[in-house]
Amino acid sequence: MWHLLEPLHALLYYAPEAFEAAASLGYGTDERWPSYFAWRAAPLGAAGPVRVASAFYSFSPAAVARYVSAAWSIADPADVLAARLRAVDRTCRTVLGEDPGLAEAAALARRAAEAAGTAGRPLAAANAELPWPDAPHLVLWQAATILREHRGDGHVTALLAAGLDPVEALVSFAAVGAAPESVFASRGWSPAEWSAARDRLAARGLVDASGAATDAGRALRAGVERRTDELAAAPWAALGAEEADRLADLLGGPWLAAIGSGLLPAENTLGIGKV
Repeated sequence: MWHLLEPLHALLYYAPEAFEAAASLGYGTDERWPSYFAWRAAPLGAAGPVRVASAFYSFSPAAVARYVSAAWSIADPADVLAARLRAVDRTCRTVLGEDPGLAEAAALARRAAEAAGTAGRPLAAANAELPWPDAPHLVLWQAATILREHRGDGHVTALLAAGLDPVEALVSFAAVGAAPESVFASRGWSPAEWSAARDRLAARGLVDASGAATDAGRALRAGVERRTDELAAAPWAALGAEEADRLADLLGGPWLAAIGSGLLPAENTLGIGKV
């Protein structure tokens, strides 16, 4: 379900309609990060860089501060959220078109999202508190957003339980071949910080001298992913296997449309589009 829903949410960070909306608010669009941090953090309100770095977890605090410190002096979070919804509306109309199963998919996804517990999950809670839009494509996008942040909040819990700090989480993920190390540079850690994290993992026997994961390192990451799945399971258990399977079938078309749009990067830190 994550693989099917994540590309729908992620369109916001790459669509030209979203960059146009960000520019209209006053955010720079030469790179995607000014709008990314504004779009994703706005449900938290006018949160400062410390709170945003805590919730986003894998980003360097210095990188977060670079973009978040001035974010709410450019536009109020409420205005960002309104522009975000307009951008999603335009993007989904362009990418998804008139899918006959969209209304049913949106209703099922909303039920799953409303069953997602938000205790201890700051990003899921912030998005769950927003009012639901009316149009099915917007309901589907908002449900996908709540569910992906619910899963992400749980993933942070699993990383903490495994003793992986933010940069170690990335180094260990790269070590199992999730993506080339160059892809993780987007998270803003310096070469020295990356190297120091690798040394810490090596001291725990989790990576070898080349930086590749050892058997223990692979087992630790497998445990993190398994725990993440377990912590993300409640919405789907509430929906039930039959209706979850129905939603998966209905999401096939939107998933293909999102992946086929060419907007999402082929290599990324999350594995979008991989099966």
